[in-house]
Amino acid sequence: MHRTHAETRPMGIVVIAIVELTLTTAAIHLTLGGLLFTLNAVGYAVLAAAMVVIATVPHRLVRRFDWLPRVGLAAYTLATIGGYLVMGPYFTLGWVAKAIEVAILILLVADLHRAYGSPAGLARDALASVGLGRRRGPSVSLDGRLT
Repeated sequence: MHRTHAETRPMGIVVIAIVELTLTTAAIHLTLGGLLFTLNAVGYAVLAAAMVVIATVPHRLVRRFDWLPRVGLAAYTLATIGGYLVMGPYFTLGWVAKAIEVAILILLVADLHRAYGSPAGLARDALASVGLGRRRGPSVSLDGRLT
């Protein structure tokens, strides 16, 4: 089933929570110093901004790829958690950041499920957005035309 932008756009309260938690973990990483933590903070900040864009910008190109920041943030968060578990250093603030990141993942999974219904629905729409497969109903080309 083709989903409209209103159906796939993140819910207001959920996107606010995701952005707040994402910026919180970015701030934590920024306070730790060092290049790796600073880059991690920048990555989180960029992904938070991308979440705001998909929630607020009604452009056709944004609608076409509104799955990407969600999946990107989930993958980035999982990589950050995995990196922490492998490399440490293990301390209280680190575990607080990981708890925040788990909350981000839970909210993202709930939002993706609401928007796409299932992993298969997400995969179908993601593949269709890059020209592989086909959405049911009209889709939007890269130049913004309905096809």
